[in-house]
Amino acid sequence: MLKKMNKKGFTLAELLIVVAIIAVLVAISIPIFTSQLEKSREAVDAANIRSAYAVVQSAALIQDNATDFAKNNTANATFTVSESEGSYKYTAVVKLKQQQDEWQSGAQDIGGVTIAATDATKGGTATIEYDQTTNQTTITMS
Repeated sequence: MLKKMNKKGFTLAELLIVVAIIAVLVAISIPIFTSQLEKSREAVDAANIRSAYAVVQSAALIQDNATDFAKNNTANATFTVSESEGSYKYTAVVKLKQQQDEWQSGAQDIGGVTIAATDATKGGTATIEYDQTTNQTTITMS
């Protein structure tokens, strides 16, 4: 008499196919994940530059002194004021977090100043400077 076999579980071939499919999905998703991670770092950099720009502009409007302006210092941005001949110069230096040269997301417009994608560098800084004598704000990337 033949016994009926209970088939519980998966065969080796079925398991190998599932593992192969998962490996293909992982191989496709890793480059996509890393590019999105870099774009998020760039978005953080742009947000930090916009924030520093706003702090510099507000300090210039109320003619903030060096002590109050320096209270805005963070781990990512340093704020300084210099005075010469009765005129103030407000400066903010923002450390960039991106890990690739150039912005993958394209040029950024911050406060009417367009920053080209090629200006951003890995581990660089953005300097926002308002000069009271010329009444102009500049953003330079290095």
